[in-house]
Amino acid sequence: MERTILPIYIGYDSREAQAWHICAQSIIEQASGPVQIIPLNDKLTSQGGGTNAFHRCRFLVPDLQHWQGWAIFCDSDMLWRADPYALLGLKDSYCAVQVVQHDYATRFPRKYVGSAMESDNLDYPRKNWSSLMLWNCQHRANRVLDPEFVAGATPQQLHRFEWLKESFVGGLPADWNHLVREGVANPDAKLMHWTLGVPTLDGGHYSQDEGADEWRTVLERANRCG
Repeated sequence: MERTILPIYIGYDSREAQAWHICAQSIIEQASGPVQIIPLNDKLTSQGGGTNAFHRCRFLVPDLQHWQGWAIFCDSDMLWRADPYALLGLKDSYCAVQVVQHDYATRFPRKYVGSAMESDNLDYPRKNWSSLMLWNCQHRANRVLDPEFVAGATPQQLHRFEWLKESFVGGLPADWNHLVREGVANPDAKLMHWTLGVPTLDGGHYSQDEGADEWRTVLERANRCG
């Protein structure tokens, strides 16, 4: 029997194109089965308004999947160190979406330091929950997420999952979205997330962060030809 292809949407921002390709490379290297990697940005919606170009469109994944099956969304500033099919293996059909439910206040008031993207790093409820999502696209509660709703909703409604009952927002183990610098180093993290800035960001502010050498190694492989 032919194996179903796992769709993985990665947020794409042209200012961080290198990060997108490294994230995709790591998925390809770790996946134990076929994957479909799809770049996603807010050209799909009529509004932006976030610190990246995929602030809203991540919530269109169920619609893009025609409300069928399961899919993954992740930010581009991530490095996969484990099989995305292992993440899929954690699916709970009761839930509309599953996320790592971070509960923290950032220690860093600025992000992307030293680059043209430098900006405030504000705290808000459920911060970084939506940076990695295991979507149950067929869940009835996600049928509201059509382009009109996503374009018109506030960022709070979207990123705090306010269209869902609390019980429909399922959890994932913390090592599936490890926030570099924001907590204790985790050499066993399944997914590294440089939410403050990737190691190769202009200015070099994050060049020696946790996992930076591994990031650069994957970059070398992504750049290799022949």
